[in-house]
Amino acid sequence: MPKGKMAAQCSHASVEAVLGSDKDKVNEWQGEGSKKVILGVKDQEELMNCKREAVILKLKTVLIKDAGKTFFKEPTITCLAIGPDKEEKIDKVTGKLKII
Repeated sequence: MPKGKMAAQCSHASVEAVLGSDKDKVNEWQGEGSKKVILGVKDQEELMNCKREAVILKLKTVLIKDAGKTFFKEPTITCLAIGPDKEEKIDKVTGKLKII
């Protein structure tokens, strides 16, 4: 997907994750600089595996599905947000992924 579309999808995920998170976790995350990292997966299966692992660790997750009205021809899962939470906890799920 184009870089602008990717940025929009990541923004949707980030906002939804923060709005749906525990206020204390959000405050701690903001106090540490509100870190955000964009990582790539090879396919939807790997993305869904990350989601499952995050849920097992009781991490906040938000899965974004694009409506398919512009770039994509049909509804398409595009993005997964994990957190905010402790970096060490999130790294247990994402530590093997590469930065885009």
